[in-house]
Amino acid sequence: MTGNPNKQMTEQELINCFEDAINYDHIYALYQPQINHSTGRMVGAEALMRWNHPLYGMQYPSDFIPVLEKNNLIFKADLHIFELVCRLQRKCIDERISVVPISVNMSRYDIYNHDYVESIEAIRKKYDVPVKYLRIEITESSAIGGMELVSSVLDQLHSYGYLVEMDDFGSGYSSLNILKDLNIDIIKLDINFITGGIGGRGGTILSSVVRMARWLETPVIAEGVETMEIADYMKSIGCNYIQGYLYSKPIPEDEYIKTLGSLNHEPMEAEMRLLKTIDSGKFWDPESMETLIFSNFVGAAAIFSYDSEEKTIEILRVNQKYIKEVGMGRTEKKIIKSDPWDILDENNKNIYIGTIKKAIQSNDEEECETWRTICTNVCGEEKICVKSNIRAIGTTGTRHLFYCMVQNITKEKQNIDQLLENEGRFKYAFEHANVYAWEVDLNTWDMRPCFRCMRDLNVPPVVHNYPEPLIENGIFPPDYADMYRGWMEKLAQGMDGLEAIIPLTVGRIPFYVRYSLEYDENGKPLKAYGSATLVVDDKDKK
Repeated sequence: MTGNPNKQMTEQELINCFEDAINYDHIYALYQPQINHSTGRMVGAEALMRWNHPLYGMQYPSDFIPVLEKNNLIFKADLHIFELVCRLQRKCIDERISVVPISVNMSRYDIYNHDYVESIEAIRKKYDVPVKYLRIEITESSAIGGMELVSSVLDQLHSYGYLVEMDDFGSGYSSLNILKDLNIDIIKLDINFITGGIGGRGGTILSSVVRMARWLETPVIAEGVETMEIADYMKSIGCNYIQGYLYSKPIPEDEYIKTLGSLNHEPMEAEMRLLKTIDSGKFWDPESMETLIFSNFVGAAAIFSYDSEEKTIEILRVNQKYIKEVGMGRTEKKIIKSDPWDILDENNKNIYIGTIKKAIQSNDEEECETWRTICTNVCGEEKICVKSNIRAIGTTGTRHLFYCMVQNITKEKQNIDQLLENEGRFKYAFEHANVYAWEVDLNTWDMRPCFRCMRDLNVPPVVHNYPEPLIENGIFPPDYADMYRGWMEKLAQGMDGLEAIIPLTVGRIPFYVRYSLEYDENGKPLKAYGSATLVVDDKDKK
């Protein structure tokens, strides 16, 4: 009996044949690989439901799936596909064939009418397939109208270790709301955004979605990619993962296994891996506490990204204090749209890049000072010196995300330059005076001495844990050690104007020692400035 190949079956014929289709695998799975377009390696695959009737031939999913949904049969069909995937993964594991995760579709009928999660978990345990090799796909239309239920199902899936993909993202009307409210692990983009050609409004939307997903630490897969032009465009906007006919059509199991053996594999990574201490979702939420703190309570700050391969930098966000501190009359919009390299000469650009590299390597805060030339209609051309404290907060491949605190130190630099102009006179006068001077950082207890301290007393350029090393080497006598430690405590508490005659060095030479304080903008003691003047009595004067 030859039948009529590829004849579209009626609804009743589909229903009547359904049980046989399940029992004899007329309903089966094809597998479409997912590829990293940058490396050519395989990162996953999707299982796609197909129906091949022995008499009527292939039935289109668009014809039979609505019938199964209408007659409450899709749940059994979905579980059948899930079991086929588990069977395949078990076979590959047993035969020592390297496997990648396979995504299986979950329909809204599975969520609303059945205990889908417990059912697939029972199948997974039956075949003893590690959960990392299975992913669940949900379409964004499935979430519309039942967000609370869908969210609870996703939580249940996550509790078992499943990753959840949102399929056809962008095809509905509430994409952003759904992404905000649902804990999705992977986004699959509807490539129909740019069916009319690369660029334009569709390209702008795609680029924005990819960037947004990057901050949410969510990998993005472009689905339905058929040309190298589209794949290259997606790569250029930060989406490397591709699924579509460019690399492979959906293929049967035996061909898929051959593909597994012929391609190298790699894990799928989030577009931007942020530090564990950073909650990226809250950080980019304009109403979150993190944003409130960034905007109002920290100093002048910016968020920027840097591509270590292209050596390009992009300012993503600044707060109002940043605009006031170093904006020089520029608006937030103008600062963000500008190229930060335009205001740095080659030398200062290299200093800044060097600090960025240090921050990446150290995973800690790094500091630099750079001169910037800013030209605006308000201020004209002005040169300012900016102290930047830079910390890496996220990275993926060659792209890195940074948090940067800035301080305009132009006036301080100008004052120092003025002092340096008179350095020769000051040094000459200081050489002929019996005065030693130093400063103590009250936050770090680092002491920096004058050149006479270093020359005459062999004090190093920086003394850590001051004053203990100088007590140990005898510059401060043991019988005055506790008194001097008490001074340090009083200075840290803000007591200014401490002074006394103290015998210093092993020769117990009397010096008049006094301290004054420098405070920060909040009135907290910042630095203590000390001096020791030789005490000369009348006999010495004669």
